[in-house]
Amino acid sequence: MARPRTKKRIVNRLPRERREADILEAALHVFRLRGYENASISEIAERAGLVEGSIYRYFQNKRDLVIKVIEQWYLGMISEDEAWLPGIEGARNKLRHAIWHHLNAIRQEPGLSRLVFSEFRPDPEYRQTTIFALNRRYTSRVTDIVREGMQAGEFRADVSPSLVRNLIYGCIEHHTWAFLRGEGDFDVERTADAITNLLCQGLDQRPNPVASPAPRKKRL
Repeated sequence: MARPRTKKRIVNRLPRERREADILEAALHVFRLRGYENASISEIAERAGLVEGSIYRYFQNKRDLVIKVIEQWYLGMISEDEAWLPGIEGARNKLRHAIWHHLNAIRQEPGLSRLVFSEFRPDPEYRQTTIFALNRRYTSRVTDIVREGMQAGEFRADVSPSLVRNLIYGCIEHHTWAFLRGEGDFDVERTADAITNLLCQGLDQRPNPVASPAPRKKRL
């Protein structure tokens, strides 16, 4: 008698891009929840519906995976700015949007913000990473806005765009650090208005003249 035919097992193979996207989505969730040190490849694999060894077909190790997650975050924020900023009139309004956007990004993604500030920023090789390059690209929107305001006569012509950039991001990082430590909160709208108003007072006005030192009295 002829042996009955057995049905072939159908294997559902997802495209590589879809599989990578699923892994990155799972990794984003785990890194948000656990941080970098406490996150495990096994938990990421389980959430993505894979065995642990499968992760290494797509990513070298945990650090490679967290870098890709942060890269996607930066690319998403850059894409949003490229879509929104051209429709905003005036350098002051654009500057306020850039400040609001960064505050909102920290508010929405405290886990990723902590990873960038605490895990990657102190690394001696940080400046050679793709994350550093993306951060420079992301923050350059502020220097572009300041130059635009200077050319339009909206801002003073003697300001340093890079100094304005440093003031903004340094201020935001310092102001939100308690929130990132889980020790407080902040209002995105009010904070964006306060920083914009303080900053633009300096950008809009001529600098005060530097007082000359009083002449020393001659000894008798």
